Amino acid sequence: MTRLSMAVRSLVTVLAALLAVTAASATARATTEPKPPADFVALRSVDPTIIQEIRYFTPHNFVGERIDGYQQPLCILTRPAAEALHQAQQRLLRQGYTLKVYDCYRPQRSVDHFVRWAKDLEDQAMKAEFYPNVDKTRLFEDGYIAEKSGHSRGSTMDLTIVKLPALPTRPYIPGEPLVPCFAPQGERFPDNSVDMGTGYDCFDTLSHTLDPRIQGQQRANRLLLKNTLEGLGFVNLAEEWWHFTYKPELYPDTYFDFPVSTKSLIQSH
Repeated sequence: MTRLSMAVRSLVTVLAALLAVTAASATARATTEPKPPADFVALRSVDPTIIQEIRYFTPHNFVGERIDGYQQPLCILTRPAAEALHQAQQRLLRQGYTLKVYDCYRPQRSVDHFVRWAKDLEDQAMKAEFYPNVDKTRLFEDGYIAEKSGHSRGSTMDLTIVKLPALPTRPYIPGEPLVPCFAPQGERFPDNSVDMGTGYDCFDTLSHTLDPRIQGQQRANRLLLKNTLEGLGFVNLAEEWWHFTYKPELYPDTYFDFPVSTKSLIQSH
């Protein structure tokens, strides 16, 4: 065997070994992905009538891109939270409304994505819509971004109310002109939700559920959502009209990190 052929054979052997290591590490990652407990469910398996518009699966959010961990546009919750939401839906359907969820269980890796974005002060691509009056240097101090989220515990959701029959919401087009989230309903990004006074994820004090500047039909809409849910064991976050947690939480001290996907649920059941 010539010296050249020996060198080629050695090179092939090294490459094969590297490929084997890469494949093994990929397999290891695939098999070590975190799994949820068996009492996490897809909301649609409990109530398929609730509309799901999972914003963090899309680029229409304050970061401007799909968020880490959202592999599918899917609402996952602990079963007690999902069943209580089903009861709320039954009450609203009788009044000519439906619930619409924007976000449910949120992996810790998604929260980490928010934190990285918040620390990158140069990235302000979505400021004009989601935080026009907030300096990005204050996102942590003002409580808009934190290193942990109740969503990661599985019993917290962001949601709104839609008047029936529900009209479709047009998709967001990346790069389109942005309008402040607190602009009048006819001017801000279209949403088939009833008018809550601001859009979802609006970083502004106008998003406080009982802000006194929100009056008339906007206040009535917020109170309809709040009163319906609070009557079934949900607790509203006073700073966000859309944010509710079902109590008592099954996992009050656990922050999960499994991906948002049907595969996560299938593997845990």
